[in-house]
Amino acid sequence: MNRDQLINALYESIGEACVTDPGIAHIEIHANKVLGVHLVEGLEIEADELKDGIRATLVVKKNTKIDQPVRICFGLMQKTGIQKIDMNIRLEENARVAIMASCTFPNAEEIVHTMDADIDIGKNAEYIYLERHVHGTEGGINVVPKAKIHLHEGAKFRTDFELIKGRCGKIDIDYEADCERNSYLDMVARISGRADDRILINERATLRGDGAHGVLRTSIAVRDRAKAEIKNTLVATAPNARGHVDCKEVVQGEAIANAIPIVEVHHPKAHVTHEASIGSVDSKQLETLMSRGLSEDEATDLIIEGLLSPEGQPF
Repeated sequence: MNRDQLINALYESIGEACVTDPGIAHIEIHANKVLGVHLVEGLEIEADELKDGIRATLVVKKNTKIDQPVRICFGLMQKTGIQKIDMNIRLEENARVAIMASCTFPNAEEIVHTMDADIDIGKNAEYIYLERHVHGTEGGINVVPKAKIHLHEGAKFRTDFELIKGRCGKIDIDYEADCERNSYLDMVARISGRADDRILINERATLRGDGAHGVLRTSIAVRDRAKAEIKNTLVATAPNARGHVDCKEVVQGEAIANAIPIVEVHHPKAHVTHEASIGSVDSKQLETLMSRGLSEDEATDLIIEGLLSPEGQPF
């Protein structure tokens, strides 16, 4: 299975409630309970149950190529509660793994979900992490994912945070990456907010190795009274480092969006670009869809869903 097939498999399988194929590794976590673990050769997972969450370590051994996406399911079915996830992830040299994380909080009225991840991607290893959230309609959830990521020489990392269905409540993303020689980084966030939702994204990456590449991409839609503040920082300090920051935001109703792309270049042979756009739903697209029988809200939903759909792979 090649890289594109692997990513397609992640998106196709993300809606399944459980995994029964013995060739697919998975771990299921509800609140602070580990409900199930299944491993494959070359993958090690240790998980400890804490008072209000889980501490887990995931290791992919040297030269291990895991073709099937690893499933990790987090969730809280009750209306209130706290779930803290402390993750230590390590890919050894020449390893490859893709993880699909499903985070489900359908009844949230007063829930806090935090993720604190330490990610180390070894030389020439590749790590893909797709995180899809499913929330209820009340917006009573605070999601706080934090990650520190280190890419060794030739390593590749792709992360994609998606929250399109349901109210996002408050999202506060804080990622920081350090990229060595000839490594590749692609961080994507695709989020829809409505009512009084709040979206905060703070992503930073340093391209410190010769030939390091990095892309920070956000696609955000806010409606009603929702607010979004996006700050993406990309710093290039080495020769032949290349990077791009891309932020697209759609605003409807009384919503407010703020985009702050920051690029810094500290070497004459490095090159970093940025693009930010904030605007409303395209009126011609809206009129076309409404002429085909959709209401304005239905047409807006369809346009926003298209904006937030997965994009092509840069690697």
